[in-house]
Amino acid sequence: MPLTFTLDPVVDSALHAGILSLWTDVSNAGGAVGFVPPVTPDDIRPSLVKQLAAVADGGSRLVVGHDEDGAVAATAFLTHNTHHLQLHWVWAYTVMVHPRHQGKGGGRALMAAVADAARSIEGIEAIRLGARGGQGLERFYAACGYREVGRVPGAIRVAPGDDRDDVTMLLPLR
Repeated sequence: MPLTFTLDPVVDSALHAGILSLWTDVSNAGGAVGFVPPVTPDDIRPSLVKQLAAVADGGSRLVVGHDEDGAVAATAFLTHNTHHLQLHWVWAYTVMVHPRHQGKGGGRALMAAVADAARSIEGIEAIRLGARGGQGLERFYAACGYREVGRVPGAIRVAPGDDRDDVTMLLPLR
């Protein structure tokens, strides 16, 4: 089932609800998107509101993938840097694909859409993203063309006694 991607869609109540549902489902399936299961939409809503405010303010861009039924199936936020010496790259945040689309090419399609979106932004030469170690994400992102450029051991505390590395990945666009 191919996904259809849109850059900077109009964020209406249906899209807001779709992203909130996606984020909840991905988190509860163990996805490394900022939460540890179990979570409810109420747990995630403040983070989503903050990220959508950044989109509305122009500090971030939003890539959304819809499935054949029109449901929100994938998202990624591209965040501009504010430091004047780092304006040539963006961060990719909250990169997620619904569990029902994982293992079927949805993640690779999302990362290709993210790269296309970043290339459409004047002056952007690379994408950086952070990944939680211990999930196999480094291999996935490497398969999408990213390379590991940094690692902070034990920087992410998933639970007491369960610390994970914070891995920085980079995709040069030129």
